[in-house]
Amino acid sequence: MPVNDTQKWQLLALTALIGGVLYLLAPVLTPFAVAALLAYLGDPMADRLQGKRVSRTLAVALVFLLMTLGILLLVVMLIPMVERQVSRLVERLPVYLGWIRETLLPWIETRFGVATAGFDGSGVVDLLKKHWQQAGGLASTIVGQVSRSGMTIVVWFTNLLLIPVVTFYLLRDWDILVERLRSLLPRAIEPTVSRLAQESDAVLSAFLRGQLLVMLSLGAIYSVGLSLVGIELALLIGMTAGIVSFIPYLGAIVGVAAGLVAAMVQFGDWWHVALVLAVFGTGQAVESFLLTPLLVGDRIGLHPVAVIFAIMAGGHLFGFLGVLLALPVAAVVMVLLRYVHQRYADSTLYGGAQAGAAPPGTAPSSPESPAEPRSTGVE
Repeated sequence: MPVNDTQKWQLLALTALIGGVLYLLAPVLTPFAVAALLAYLGDPMADRLQGKRVSRTLAVALVFLLMTLGILLLVVMLIPMVERQVSRLVERLPVYLGWIRETLLPWIETRFGVATAGFDGSGVVDLLKKHWQQAGGLASTIVGQVSRSGMTIVVWFTNLLLIPVVTFYLLRDWDILVERLRSLLPRAIEPTVSRLAQESDAVLSAFLRGQLLVMLSLGAIYSVGLSLVGIELALLIGMTAGIVSFIPYLGAIVGVAAGLVAAMVQFGDWWHVALVLAVFGTGQAVESFLLTPLLVGDRIGLHPVAVIFAIMAGGHLFGFLGVLLALPVAAVVMVLLRYVHQRYADSTLYGGAQAGAAPPGTAPSSPESPAEPRSTGVE
């Protein structure tokens, strides 16, 4: 059943209303957005367990327990290690900046004729040392922000407690909620919206679940490899390179640059430089031939520039909530844009008088051999 003009305006008004409500409620939606993302990530595993004749409640409890243990393990293990690495970086920063100023910049100036005079990182070092010592480390910074007022403490702990509770209930009732939302859709647009939702789910599954595993795997590979080489900031460099690896090649570029500087400052020989390059070369090979084909595939469809823009725009408009929702929203928008592009390509506006004509070199359809119906969906 086609959608008439009145229904189109009603749908547009409803969409604008929902968007306005979300914008106004953005400050209180963060724990719910985090819980929804966690539930979305855990739902496929719960579905697989349920498919093996495990009750939904037991399957959700097992998945929730595994997710909770994994998050706690990462927090307990990584935060103290990263804090020590950052403290070490702040202490050693004068040495690194001194090597850049006295060795790297003169080499660049001699080699390429680029003027590098005027570089002085002493102000940066003093600023970092001052603020890091005042904060007392990463944990003290977080506690200091939280403990400024009693109300802040209450809000912080409320949000912290809300996330696991809401995650559990969303994970348990995920399929029911999806079905109820589908049943609320106007019947005229339900088939199209359902198809677009399935395509969006394919993109989100590939990016959120697959790319997250790729990022963690690369961070571990880089960190372990640099540790074996002897780089003192191995964890910090490796995890940073892994985190930003969702943008193709950026993680490797950042990691190689930081790793080479660390190797030259620590050892000052080409052997360790070669080892650092070997670590990142191995990581890139594993990502290209194993991790990405196995965990992500070719279903993402998000250009690196679109990823960067989505994160920056989401953070600017909605703060931390916008950063959380940036990639899911960008994936859905990409699916919608492909759908709009396909509808435009099939329209008379694009094709003019030839919109319904057969492409050159093909026989026109006849009543005896009817043409296949053309899909308006996104391939």
